This record gives sequence, structure tokens and C-alpha cells, in this order.
Amino acid sequence: MDGQTYVDIMASGQNGTLYIGSTNALARRAWEHREGVILGYTKEYGCKLLFWYEVHGVVESSRLREFQMKSWKRAWKIREIEGLNPEWENLYDRIAQP
Repeated sequence: MDGQTYVDIMASGQNGTLYIGSTNALARRAWEHREGVILGYTKEYGCKLLFWYEVHGVVESSRLREFQMKSWKRAWKIREIEGLNPEWENLYDRIAQP
């Protein structure tokens, strides 16, 4: 996963509160949200589960996509999650593998 950037959707649960972010260290960032070490929206609303992510080659691309998605309607975000992850499985274990 080195040299790539990511856009991710964290949520409190299936169809719960959603959070969209971007990072260059997806596993670390998902762990920080899961453990509640990041103060702010995700901790306050319990967005601990990684349900969706997308890989990008450069920071500018992932940031642009993040800002576009933040302006989407909720139904569009849900459709994006379910297109990749129809069972709403927490993807953290998949990406945290060594």
C-alpha cells in the first residue's frame, strides 16, 4: 500500500453515521478511528468501522474525490459502499494484514 493515497468511508454501523476522509496510511488511520484516538467528528459519532475505500495514486486525486463525495447525497454514499461491500463488513482486518 506504500506510495498510494486513499479515500475512505468510516461509519458507526450499517446505515449509521458516515464520515469521509482521505489519507496516505489507510490501516493506521482506520486503527486510529477504531480506537478513538482522533478527537472530533468520528469519535463523537462513533464512526469506528471501515466500510469502503478507494485507492489513488496522488494526494491531489484523493483529496478531490473526498471533497466531491462529501457533497453527495447520503443515498449516493450508501450506494457506493454497497457497490464494494454489500454486506457492510468492517474492512479493517483485510487492510491491516501484514
